[in-house]
Amino acid sequence: MGYNSIYKENLFAGQNIIVTGGGSGIGRCAAHELSALGANVIIVGRKVEKLQQVASEIEEDGGRVDYFSCDIREEDNVKSMVKKIVAKHGHVSGLVNNAGGQFPAPLASINQKGWETVVRTNLTGGFLVAREVYSQSMSKNGGSIVNIVADMWGGMPGMGHSGAARAGMVNFTQTAAIEWGTSGVRVNAIAPGWVATSGMDTYPPHMKPYILSLKDAVPLKRMGTESEISSVICFLLSEGANFISGDCIRIDGAASQGSRVWPLPKAKNSHSYNGFHRATTPKIFQQAETSPDTDNNS
Repeated sequence: MGYNSIYKENLFAGQNIIVTGGGSGIGRCAAHELSALGANVIIVGRKVEKLQQVASEIEEDGGRVDYFSCDIREEDNVKSMVKKIVAKHGHVSGLVNNAGGQFPAPLASINQKGWETVVRTNLTGGFLVAREVYSQSMSKNGGSIVNIVADMWGGMPGMGHSGAARAGMVNFTQTAAIEWGTSGVRVNAIAPGWVATSGMDTYPPHMKPYILSLKDAVPLKRMGTESEISSVICFLLSEGANFISGDCIRIDGAASQGSRVWPLPKAKNSHSYNGFHRATTPKIFQQAETSPDTDNNS
């Protein structure tokens, strides 16, 4: 059993595609789907153990994969890593700028170090990787970059540091699409809404009720799957999106379009797509499914 992608076989055959943050969550899923579609996937992250695990999974499934440990917040490290990737694998056709991280906190309690750490991870790091991939490879042969941001439209209360960084990444996407377009490089972004990933299990216990209630604010009355995010990433990297650049696609079940004055009744006819054969339900939702007090009509 392999990845059940909606796209044609060998869509990315012969292409080298980098996925940052490839050791877990959306990055792991995208790496699997891209590999299943014929790409030589290079996953990047800070924790070697996670990268090795995902690489082992992809190899077991018959895919081609390599991995590099790198702190993308450090300019010299990024330059060196991209140089090694290009020397080893050749031209980089695609980049999935997925690495990121944040912690929940109101603005008034975020100190300078915490603010700068999140901005460096979610904005500066993505810029550095994209710039080096462009400068060392795509400027010569073209390519496609997909930046992963977040549902930060209208503010991001409780995670203002991440919201500011993600908004900056959207503007970077628009600017890069203009500056790099003449080299045949397309730059787009996607903004996932509430997606059931392993990252949900990293938040403190007091946020559990909030996380379990997120689906109630989505018109489709459910959370998204990693596969539903990965399929859009694959589309934007594909030749079918060759005239799309400088855009940001919201993948959030219309949650960011919601209004408090419009009530959301129970939904129907909304079914999730999950083609990822190695996907697992986050522990927080597994526990909720076994609780008699939890409403699971989603």
